[in-house]
Amino acid sequence: MSVPELAGVLGTDQILRTVASIAAEQEDSGAIPWYAGGQLDPWDHVEAAMALDVGGEHDRAAAAYDWMRRTQRPDGSWAARYDAGGVVADATAETNHAGYLAVGCWHHWLCTGDDGFLARMWPAVRRALDFVTGCQAPGGEIGWAAGDPLALLTGCSSIHQALRYGTAIAERAGDPQPDWELAADLLATAIQQRPGAFADKSRFSMDWYYPILGGAVTGSAARERVTARWDAFVVPDRGVFCVSDQPWVTGAETCELALALDTLGERDAAAELVAAMQHLREDDGSYWTGLVLTDGVRWPVERTTWTAAAVVLAVDALHGEHPRSGIFRDTGKLSDPGAASAVNPAR
Repeated sequence: MSVPELAGVLGTDQILRTVASIAAEQEDSGAIPWYAGGQLDPWDHVEAAMALDVGGEHDRAAAAYDWMRRTQRPDGSWAARYDAGGVVADATAETNHAGYLAVGCWHHWLCTGDDGFLARMWPAVRRALDFVTGCQAPGGEIGWAAGDPLALLTGCSSIHQALRYGTAIAERAGDPQPDWELAADLLATAIQQRPGAFADKSRFSMDWYYPILGGAVTGSAARERVTARWDAFVVPDRGVFCVSDQPWVTGAETCELALALDTLGERDAAAELVAAMQHLREDDGSYWTGLVLTDGVRWPVERTTWTAAAVVLAVDALHGEHPRSGIFRDTGKLSDPGAASAVNPAR
């Protein structure tokens, strides 16, 4: 087992404690809610499963993906929200929720090399990405939910990553999906060249960095994007604002920005961000979601599995000593024809 660390910030024992805090919230069904007794959404569930894999909890991660496989609806989607016991609380079929399964499954395979797992999950991945691409507009953008053509930049950026890794899974499964590759290319072009195709959510930090994190914006364009709004969102020694007009720093956004910076090779700046948000850490390794800087109040009063997962994934990326560590860094490579082998160590 290769457990990451971030020198001077988090050691391997601390990472394992954080992974254990996520595992402690997992239900017998494999579901990983935000916190015990709380809600679950498919995207954050997958992110938490990815963190379990980083900590060597491969059976738990596989159980989380099997939960996805069992609860998938016939159209390839999932409900947007499940309450305790798997009760559907919001039946909306969100496209980025469906797409993220592909990222998680590829990450699990990078962690384990388990081709049997990929074979078991392939039908679910295929249905999920067929659902996603079925919501794509001619211009490349993808509606945020079934029946609603409104496109969201953060969600579409995550979908771009999912389509790239879904294509890689398809090739490994011996069932190539060239339409997904075309869909990813069209989506990347929309993200890069057609900002008006997406709803204006520019006050949210995710809309700032997610096009980079999802691999659609790279190189000098990505660096310019980071510079343009750095001062609007980054608070030195505290973290990243969730929204630019509220004094609320959040741990997940801070670590996701660190992951985006890592894709650009800005490892020192990324490590500084991970260090800056450690004021959200509890002794058991869990993390509070955020802090309101003006009054020092933690809000919401929740320690969420997905915040803890974002920390683990950011540290793993910066540690960089395992093929899984490049799950975000390598997305852009898959936009080049024939590049799948560059991120597939088994080929």
